[in-house]
Amino acid sequence: MIAASFLNIQKLSRRFSVRSGVGDVSLSIERGQFVVLLGPSGCGKSTTLRLIAGLETPDGGSIAIDGRDVTALAPSERGLSMVFQSYALFPHLDVAENIVFGLKVRGIARAERRRRLDEALAITGLEGLEDRKPAKLSGGQRQRVALARAIVAGHPLCLMDEPLSNLDAQLRHSVRQDIRALQKRLGMTVIYVTHDQTEAMSMADLVVLMRDGRIEQAASPAEIYARPATSFAASFIGSPPMVMLPTQLLGADDCAPAERVFGVRSEDIALRPEGQGRLAAQVVEHEFLGAETFVHLEVANSIRLTARVPGRSNAVPGDRVSLDWPREALHWFERTSGRRIASSPSPADRRNAPAPTSAAKGP
Repeated sequence: MIAASFLNIQKLSRRFSVRSGVGDVSLSIERGQFVVLLGPSGCGKSTTLRLIAGLETPDGGSIAIDGRDVTALAPSERGLSMVFQSYALFPHLDVAENIVFGLKVRGIARAERRRRLDEALAITGLEGLEDRKPAKLSGGQRQRVALARAIVAGHPLCLMDEPLSNLDAQLRHSVRQDIRALQKRLGMTVIYVTHDQTEAMSMADLVVLMRDGRIEQAASPAEIYARPATSFAASFIGSPPMVMLPTQLLGADDCAPAERVFGVRSEDIALRPEGQGRLAAQVVEHEFLGAETFVHLEVANSIRLTARVPGRSNAVPGDRVSLDWPREALHWFERTSGRRIASSPSPADRRNAPAPTSAAKGP
């Protein structure tokens, strides 16, 4: 029985080799959601998008769009549009002709094409550029043409495959805002692929973090940051990322069994004078970024981590300091599986924990 969600994927798989493709991917997406498929290169996010689009044939599983099983349908029969990384514009056609090309192929009447074109030009801020060829446009303008083409198609589902990767950082920020505003205004359901966590966290209603062809965690940006389901999610999301540390580095009041690791976000780490915190460390380097400073540190066993300090820090390379954090800021994970466990060890765990090393100082 097909679920009521707008896009429903069940046990989808497509293998190119033992280590590439996707396996057993299940996901339910509501109408109007902005969903980002996020992960490192080779994690399966683009393959998943191509399977939804019908550009790849699955080895198993099913895809339903708006209650209709489309698993075996051609891309043109699925009722969706796509925006690609490469813009895919015809160089010999002007802006207007590129935008309505698909409508013309589908036999849409001239008056209706003109109406949709005018609306898309207004929405994307391309008015006055209708007669220009792609070569006369900036990268941001070309991407807007690709967005306008998706808009005029009138499909409720739009797939975007790393559409901003060819733009510079400042332009990416601007176009990112434009895409999110357009999606909200039009009420489209968007599936967006990226390896950039900033794009994912700033745009998504739902972040789907992928690893090795499977979904690691699917949650809102706030949830995936505050309660990462695995140590991989914890270390992938965040800048700087959370660093996993062995429990032997904890003070006596924080100790946990050795089969666990803990993590703490950089903004939760406070620098204290030497001997006045939970963990001894040495300053390696610092990066002053204006509103904040990243202080890079080394603790026992040559483990590196970063503290994010508001404003300017007085710490300089070579300084010996102590690190402190609220107990509730710790994240606990199983060492072998990486799965998240209780937010803090139980009293029994603490009683049975090994003694801390000499590098770990109590508060």
